[in-house]
Amino acid sequence: MPLVIRRAGPDDAEVVFSLIKELADYEKLSHEVEATEAEIAAALFGENPRLFCDLAEWNGEVAGFAAWFVNFSTFAGRHGIYLEDLYVRPAFRRNGIGQALLGYLAQQCIARGWARLQWSVLDWNAPSIAFYKSFGAVLMDEWTLCKVTGPALSKLAEQAP
Repeated sequence: MPLVIRRAGPDDAEVVFSLIKELADYEKLSHEVEATEAEIAAALFGENPRLFCDLAEWNGEVAGFAAWFVNFSTFAGRHGIYLEDLYVRPAFRRNGIGQALLGYLAQQCIARGWARLQWSVLDWNAPSIAFYKSFGAVLMDEWTLCKVTGPALSKLAEQAP
């Protein structure tokens, strides 16, 4: 079988970081990458990891990855997976690798009794949106993703007692 999905290990830190940078280039967000390889390695392989990564290999070559963490739905009362990054290198696309990675994560949710697999997609990324819709993903247009970073995060922190 040409496709193998496996959990990334400490020896994979360099390739995981490389994939993150490739994804940032694809999303036109390279200027936002502040992480270092060492920080990603610590998050994935430190004493109490909260970030997980699965690698897809095609004929022994790293073809893509899924980086994710555990979230929780207070409405469902159960955990789930939040998929932070999904990326398949261009040379390996159209081989079912992206869907295989998502299927693998869905299996992880079901095996653990978790409620959902969730992620975000950039609104301009029509190929990815069509891909996600093709297997039943629901785009939650009524929700707007929010984030607070940098000086705004510091200012908000000052509001705490």
